[in-house]
Amino acid sequence: MLSPVTACRSALALTIGVLLLLAVSVIAGQQGNPASWLDRPLANWNAAGQPVPRAPAADEPTESVVRRCKLTPPRSTIAERAIESAGWIPFWNFDLQLVREDVEIVGGMRGADGMCRPVAYNLFVFVRGQFAGLLSPTTMTSRLDSSSGVVRMPLPVVTAEFVRYGSTDPLCCPSSRVTVRYRIDRTAVGPVVAPVEIRAARP
Repeated sequence: MLSPVTACRSALALTIGVLLLLAVSVIAGQQGNPASWLDRPLANWNAAGQPVPRAPAADEPTESVVRRCKLTPPRSTIAERAIESAGWIPFWNFDLQLVREDVEIVGGMRGADGMCRPVAYNLFVFVRGQFAGLLSPTTMTSRLDSSSGVVRMPLPVVTAEFVRYGSTDPLCCPSSRVTVRYRIDRTAVGPVVAPVEIRAARP
């Protein structure tokens, strides 16, 4: 039979162990689900007259991605060529060329996963061939939280869907989606895209 002192020490050690495990679990959960811009109040990350941002560094060279995934990046428009010049691989969102009136939206990715889905990508908005901004303040990766879905252009509004994953959602099946609505301001300095509303997407 344990003495009172030994029993007390054992209980204390057990309590400390449980608290440490809980702390590790919380930290792991925070690292696995970083805060998304979709959970914060909207503030515009675009500015009129800004250049196309440079693509981030990647482990796999662009030429290797293009060859491995048998890509044929579109290069026929000013927007597509501007994205490529900044180090991105241009692509059409869901294989659709998004052009309406004088507005064009083109995807630009830095890499691709094993199924050749875009990795470290964003969606670039151009108005009359001039860069107007990004639809996301951070790069996205396919099948991860806050990655983009369908984009629509019922001008003068642009809408884009983004997937939201819960902690137990399988990669195939995000549990929810949200829609972000944007407006395009045509200023003296140049066009700029501004997010104005986030709302739950229709099922």
